[in-house]
Amino acid sequence: MYRTHTCGELRHADAGKTVTLAGWVQRTRDLGGMTFVDLRDRYGITQLTFNTDSDATLRETARSLGREFVVQVTGTVMERQSKNANMPTGDVEIFATELKVMNGSKTPPFTIEDETDGGDELRMKYRYLDLRRASVRKNFELRHRMAIEVRNYLSAQQFLEVETPVLIKSTPEGARDFVVPSRMNQGEFYALPQSPQTFKQLLMVAGMDRYFQIVKCFRDEDLRADRQPEFTQIDCEMAFVEREDILNTFEGLAKHLFKAILGKEMNEPFLRMAYDEAMRDYGCDKPDLRFDMRLHELNDITKGKEFKVFDDAELVVGIKAEGCAAWSRKQTDALIDLVKRPQVGATGIIFVRWGAEGLKSTVDKFYGPDDLQRWAERFGMQEGDLLCIMAGPAEKTRKALNELRLHLGDLLNLRDPNVFKPLWVVDFPLLEKDEESGRWHAMHHPFTAPVPADAHMLESDPGSVKANAYDLVINGTEIGGGSIRIHDRAMQEAMFRVLGFTDEEARYKFGFLLDAFEYGAPPHGGAAFGFDRWVALFGGRSDIREFIAFPKNNAGRDVMIDAPSVIDDIQLKELGLVVKG
Repeated sequence: MYRTHTCGELRHADAGKTVTLAGWVQRTRDLGGMTFVDLRDRYGITQLTFNTDSDATLRETARSLGREFVVQVTGTVMERQSKNANMPTGDVEIFATELKVMNGSKTPPFTIEDETDGGDELRMKYRYLDLRRASVRKNFELRHRMAIEVRNYLSAQQFLEVETPVLIKSTPEGARDFVVPSRMNQGEFYALPQSPQTFKQLLMVAGMDRYFQIVKCFRDEDLRADRQPEFTQIDCEMAFVEREDILNTFEGLAKHLFKAILGKEMNEPFLRMAYDEAMRDYGCDKPDLRFDMRLHELNDITKGKEFKVFDDAELVVGIKAEGCAAWSRKQTDALIDLVKRPQVGATGIIFVRWGAEGLKSTVDKFYGPDDLQRWAERFGMQEGDLLCIMAGPAEKTRKALNELRLHLGDLLNLRDPNVFKPLWVVDFPLLEKDEESGRWHAMHHPFTAPVPADAHMLESDPGSVKANAYDLVINGTEIGGGSIRIHDRAMQEAMFRVLGFTDEEARYKFGFLLDAFEYGAPPHGGAAFGFDRWVALFGGRSDIREFIAFPKNNAGRDVMIDAPSVIDDIQLKELGLVVKG
C-alpha cells in the first residue's frame, strides 16, 4: 500500500509506531547534521527527520528533494523535540528509514502556501497547483459540507432530487443562451439551460410535489466577482403552496445552514421588506442591513432656493455618515471621485458638516443656517456627523447613493463579515419597461404570477402589477429568489401577450408548457439559490471563483485549458456549419 496514515492524523499517542506516508514536499531544511522535510497531503503536514543516524544514501536523497516532489516515506513516529503548536501534527515527527521519490516536479510558478505570491491569472492558469494550498482546499471542504446539509434538509422536507436535461430548447428571455449545434439535426441548435425553470414546473404538473436539484446552469453574460458563465444553483419547486409556505420552507433551509455550518442560531424570523421600501430607503433591492445609513429625500426642503442643481433634479437625496465631520478635503474629494466613475455615473456630492462651529455646507451661498438645520433634523444629525447629498434622475441617483453608502460602510468598518442580516425582499414589480423599445420585460421571468389582488390589471395596467415573488438577501448579496408561478393557460397566454409575443411565437417557444397546463396543473411555486454565492458568503469572500474548482476569468476564458477555442474544419463540416475560407 502507498500509505498507512495521512499527513494530518498522527499524534503523540502514535509515538513508536512504524508508518508509511505519501504526499508532496512542502519545504526542506538542511541544517548540516539534520535534514527536515515537511510532507503535505490533503489532510495536513507532517515533519520528516533525517539525521546522522540515517543511512547516507537516504540523507542524500532527502537533501535532493525539491518543492512539490511526490514521495513515499516509511519511518517511526517520534515525539518532536521542538514542538509546533500551530500544526495538529506538531507534537510528532517521523524518523525516516525509507524514502522513495515517486515523481519529481519543476519549480512551481508560485509558492504553494496560504499566502501565495501568485496573481489571479497565474493561479488560474495552474489551478491544479493552486488547489494544493490549504486555504483553497478549505473552500471546497466548506462547499462539500454545505451541499450535504442542503440535501439533508431538503430530503427531510420530502423533496425529491430529480435531474433535468442539459441540452434544451433556446428560449432567449433575459440573459443570452449558450447554444450547441446538433450534428444529427443540422441547422438546429440546443441551448444550455439558464435554469431548469420550465422542467421543474412540468415536474409539478407530473405530481412530483416537491423537487430539488443542485444543478449547473449557464448564462452568456458579462462577468464580475459574483458571476460566472457556468454556475451552480439550489433549484427547488413545490406544489399546492402559497408564498408563505415557500418562505417558511427556505427560511428553514437558511437557518439550518447557519447552524450546521457556522454554528449560528438564527432564532428570529427573517425581516421582510417591500421592493419599494428597499429602493426608497437604500437605493437598491438587496440592501445590506448590517448598518443603517438610510437614504432620506430632501426635495421638499431644498428646492426654490435658486440652486440649479437641486431645482432641476427629479430627486434630491442623502445619507448621514456618523462621526465623519472632521474628514479632510482629500477624503471627501475621494468620495466625489468614487461616484464620478463611469460605473456609478454621478456628477458630484454636496457635503454638510456639523463641527464645533455649527452646520457648514458646500452650498452656503444658497442655503442659510435655518435651511441646514431642517436638513439636519431630517437625518437626525448630531455634532460630528457628515451629510452626503446627491441630486439627479431618481433611479440613477438612488443607485449611485447606494454605491456611496456601501463604500462608506467599508471605510467605517460597518460591514462585519461575522455578522449576518438576512431578509426577504417581496412585492417586486412584475414587469419593467424598456424605454427604447417600449416593450415590457419580466422583472424575474415570464412564468411569475402576479399577486392575486393585481391579476385583473395584467393587460390593462401592467406597470402597476406586483409580482408574487421574493428574493433572499443576506448582507447585501442576493442569495436567490423565486415566485409563485402562473399555472393557468389563459393567464400565461395573457402574460406572453403583454411581453409582446405573438400567439405563434408563444406557441413555438412554450407550447409544451401551455399544453401541460391543460392537464391539471396544480398551484405551484419555488425558488433557486446561488450555491456558489452562498458558499462564498459563508467563506467570508466576495469572489465566487475561489469556491469553484476550475473557474473562468472575467473574459469568460479558462486560461488553464485555453477555452473557448477554435474547432477544426472537419468538426465544422460534420455540424453543418460554415467552414472558414
